[in-house]
Amino acid sequence: MAGSGKTGTRTGATGQGQGRKSRIAKRTVYWGENAIVYEFERKAVKNMNLRIRPDGSIHVSVGRGVPASAADAFVRDNGERILAVLERFARTASTRVEPPRFTDAQCRGLFEEILEEVYPPFGERGIPKPQLRIRHMKSRWGSCIPGKGVITMNSRLLGAPRSCVEYVMAHELCHFIHPNHSSAFYGELSKCMPDWRERKALLQKCSDRL
Repeated sequence: MAGSGKTGTRTGATGQGQGRKSRIAKRTVYWGENAIVYEFERKAVKNMNLRIRPDGSIHVSVGRGVPASAADAFVRDNGERILAVLERFARTASTRVEPPRFTDAQCRGLFEEILEEVYPPFGERGIPKPQLRIRHMKSRWGSCIPGKGVITMNSRLLGAPRSCVEYVMAHELCHFIHPNHSSAFYGELSKCMPDWRERKALLQKCSDRL
């Protein structure tokens, strides 16, 4: 991969534009035996700008009066760095580990056990024990419908510390008393779980691997 052998340039299809709108073309240059395909764009900039994206695409923007050949030379001059970055992105993508996906059956045992532990103070307040539902969610750890007596827990929580799951369960149960995030709600949460802030912080800390 290292070294500079033959060089060349090939131009591909050009995107359409009107007036002074930017037009993007696909261009190819060679660094050694390696073809580097990049997007070429003229726009209102003073300097040549090179952007290498994690998906492997390369974008070069230049001023409106700069010839394409100058952009080609710019890419060739940076060929070693470009290929090194692309290789690093490819290596990172190949070693990325996807978070585990848990079945409802795996989740239900733990979530029902935690509900039994966290629920009693709410039962004493006359709150009926809620029905548990389990879903794989991207943006929420839990949700609830107090009017229907339902709490939905995120299946991703099975990979979190138990204390974090207890926090989410308590949070949702408190909504059965205060269906909002008012100061009264947080007062209720602090009453039943004084260390909820620490648990929430721990959940946020480990969320990337769940």
